[in-house]
Amino acid sequence: MIAGWTDTGASLWLVTCAATLVAGAGALSATRTALAYLQRHQLLDRPNDRSSHTIPTPRGGGLGVVPPLLVVWAGLAATGPGAGWAWRIMGGAAVLMAASWLDDRRSLPALPRLLLQAAMVGMAVAALPAGAHVLPAWVPMPIDRILTGLVWLWFVNLFNFMDGIDGITGIETFSLGLGIVLVAVFSGAAMGLIPFAAATGAAGLAFLAWNWHPARVFLGDVGSIPLGFILGGLLVHLATAGLLTAALILPAIYLADTSITLVRRLARGEAIWQAHRQHFYQQPVKAGYGHDQVARVILIANAALIAAALIAIDRPAFAAAAAAVIVIGVLILFQRWGQTEP
Repeated sequence: MIAGWTDTGASLWLVTCAATLVAGAGALSATRTALAYLQRHQLLDRPNDRSSHTIPTPRGGGLGVVPPLLVVWAGLAATGPGAGWAWRIMGGAAVLMAASWLDDRRSLPALPRLLLQAAMVGMAVAALPAGAHVLPAWVPMPIDRILTGLVWLWFVNLFNFMDGIDGITGIETFSLGLGIVLVAVFSGAAMGLIPFAAATGAAGLAFLAWNWHPARVFLGDVGSIPLGFILGGLLVHLATAGLLTAALILPAIYLADTSITLVRRLARGEAIWQAHRQHFYQQPVKAGYGHDQVARVILIANAALIAAALIAIDRPAFAAAAAAVIVIGVLILFQRWGQTEP
């Protein structure tokens, strides 16, 4: 269901290489400019009891990541046949970026932010190709669309929740972009996603130059919310090509950490919309392990999940079991690290 530069392999890879280079270079350069602006206006994330950093650090690096990425996406959508789906994701990401920038500056109430996110997700889900199932074909289409919207909305927020230590979001963005590219290549499906996913992954990788520990700038909601929306959209469209298992495996660390943490907090009667440091990945940092050590574990686990997603093309049940073992192993490791000093 995803069209693109599939008429000739050469044109697809030329476009992908160009999009990757431009998105990466654009994010690298624009983040430098954004950092100077944030420093000049003293737009800093100051440490508190829920923070994982110890010194005031500029927040809003997404201003240097998302706009160049949207420009590249616009170029791809304007020149690629059948890429109308990308315009809807770009539009939603642009709206969420603007609202999230206001939230970074003024702390908007949670309910209006959630309603706006739901509206953008609803718009994108409603525009999915008629008859294209995200979930298995036996699920009625109205249920398919409702559940897809809810999961996509949850993904936008969990991507934001997980942006709590240096390097983690850049690694996850790069890993998901690369994973989607490889799954599309080896399955021969959803080939039109390749340049968009490659550009997104490149922007995340470029951001690591500024966000690797010790971070010089944080992404902020202005970056994590639209990136979560974009990556969620790519995963949804991957699922419409019959690759649902792979689409769920690729972000499995993020899905498991946030979902389990949410259930735990609900069970304790805590206000789930309030900031906290209870995620699995935050426990080693609280115990004294470095942000970079935790981020490297996420990178290694994501590499294993990409391998599992590739296996899922032909053997979904086996791949899902392998992914579960990987995720459980990482969560147990983080829990144990959190109980011992390095």
